[in-house]
Amino acid sequence: MTGTAEKRFDVKKTVFLLLGMGLFLFVYFSPPWIDALDPSGKVFQLSKEGKASIALFLLAGIWWVFEVLPIGITSIAIGVMQGLFAIRPAKEAFRDFMDPSVMFILGSMVIGLSFTKTGLTRRLAYKMIKVMGDRSSLIVLGCLVITAGLTHLMAHTAVAATMFPLLMAVNDLYGEGRKPTKFGKSLFIGMAYAAGAASVISMLGSARAPAAAGMFKEFTGRDVGFFDLPKYLMVVGWLMVFLIWIYLTIFLKPEKPRIEGLKERVQELAARLGPITKNEILVILFVSVVVCLMGLQSFVPVLKTQDRASLMLISTLLFFIFGVLTVNDLEEIPWNIILLFGGAMSIGFCLWKTGAAQWMAVHWLAMFQKAPWIVFVLGIAFFVLIMTNFIMNVAAIAISLPVSLVISKYLGVAPEVILYASLVTAGMPFMLLIGAAPNAIAYESKQFTSGEFLRHGVVMSVVLMIVLGLAVTVLWPLLGMPILLKP
Repeated sequence: MTGTAEKRFDVKKTVFLLLGMGLFLFVYFSPPWIDALDPSGKVFQLSKEGKASIALFLLAGIWWVFEVLPIGITSIAIGVMQGLFAIRPAKEAFRDFMDPSVMFILGSMVIGLSFTKTGLTRRLAYKMIKVMGDRSSLIVLGCLVITAGLTHLMAHTAVAATMFPLLMAVNDLYGEGRKPTKFGKSLFIGMAYAAGAASVISMLGSARAPAAAGMFKEFTGRDVGFFDLPKYLMVVGWLMVFLIWIYLTIFLKPEKPRIEGLKERVQELAARLGPITKNEILVILFVSVVVCLMGLQSFVPVLKTQDRASLMLISTLLFFIFGVLTVNDLEEIPWNIILLFGGAMSIGFCLWKTGAAQWMAVHWLAMFQKAPWIVFVLGIAFFVLIMTNFIMNVAAIAISLPVSLVISKYLGVAPEVILYASLVTAGMPFMLLIGAAPNAIAYESKQFTSGEFLRHGVVMSVVLMIVLGLAVTVLWPLLGMPILLKP
């Protein structure tokens, strides 16, 4: 019986392996595709390399979603295919695997590793359980709220890496070991979704908001202040956090409504930990320093020139200098996830630098140039939502914002609503693991498959678009955001 199941699984993998490769070859060898034309009359041609990057984009999506290969190996294939089919030189394709964004994720992973090794995660988990009690649904809610709250102060990637070992400790207390459970799925999928939802609220939650604000000022001459984001996005972000929890309690309702004897067990385990150790204090100190430095970037001119990856990796250096971690601990880093994001960066830059992404954006947005303004705004947001599941969210905004701001003038739509709608969907790639680092970090728990993540993500993406529609038509006008340009 087991052999039959394994055989069926292998057949399924083979089918999707060939499907991805077949689709790649079909698009790659297809005749040239038609040009894209924006409202100002500018022509965007799709080069041979651009068409090939779209083919690779489709292959990677199929292989990642259906896990026909380990996700890190699919990422390596992205670099290999770019070189073999002359899409980009191999030197460029593989250089992206060491992009600062990937190194930022590595630094975040090392922080999580330090929390686990020193025992700090268990200490925090036990204190958290004491506050939240033994009801499974409330434990999930507490984890989502803590995740969301931390993203107001630090990048959502760092938050996910910090929360991951904590959630692993909480999941262990559920009493089912490491086997997948609905409780485990709720914890880790919920963490990924909540980190994304809350990251839109603050300039400190991600790199996308400062980058988008800079582009917006360049195109419009208008500033986006530090407190403008929370003013317009606080309600949207936190509403999504609670809607995520409600969804999880209905569709991934924990098998056990309560974890019997949890309080007593937590007290016993907490007592065994003893007083806080020197290494735990060092971890708290080093991480606090990094968080403060990243938080001050928006205010201190000297820090503005520093890449966040450099600041994040300060903690990595300090962990090894002071002996908190050793060279053997490097084996515990999930390199599969690091490779995943290396490949995601590579395909994102591939689409961007070959002009394929701009060609797709113009084709998509040009369809809405005669549509009602609300359809146009939601159409832009939807395009960013789809793109940000595959490529860097900063790149998704950089591709769509210039085109959408040009078209918005023809429809009388204020540029502010375009910016904020794009930021909302750019922060919540709920469907694919490569859409955001918290998604991939959560996947490392082995509690869910990429297919399950996609299935739940499709539903939550629909919910997101409904919430955004209410924000655009009701909430933001009440808060004073200009929606339509005055005649």
